[in-house]
Amino acid sequence: MANDTLRIRTTGIDHVVMHVQDLSRSRRFYIDLLGMDVDHENEGQLFLRCGPQQLALFARGRPPEDDESRELNHIALHVETGSYEEVKSALEAAGVAVNGRRNDPECIYFRDPDGHRLQILPPRR
Repeated sequence: MANDTLRIRTTGIDHVVMHVQDLSRSRRFYIDLLGMDVDHENEGQLFLRCGPQQLALFARGRPPEDDESRELNHIALHVETGSYEEVKSALEAAGVAVNGRRNDPECIYFRDPDGHRLQILPPRR
C-alpha cells in the first residue's frame, strides 16, 4: 500500500437495511414490540433508531422469489477520515470494485470477499 493511500478506519455502523413485505406491519413490530424510534421515513423506507445505529426497512412490493432476496440488503459503515474520493481510491487500490447508486454520485457501495454488500459513509463536512 502506497504512503499516500488513505488508511480506512471504521468507527461504527450507521445502518443495516432489510427488505420487508409489509412496511406498516414491520413498523408496528419494531416500534411497539422492540421499542425502536422513528428517525425518518418516506413512502417506501423507514429508518428506525436503535441506540446510535439505525435499522432501515425497505418496502418490497411482492414476496421474495428466492432465499437470497430475503437476506439483508447492506450494512452502512461510518469511517474515521477521508473524503469520498480518498475512500473510493483506497478501496480501488486494494482491488475492490466500487459502485454508486443512481441519483447519489457520492455513494460508495462494494462487496466483501463473500459477496456481502457494504456501504461506506465518509465523514460529513
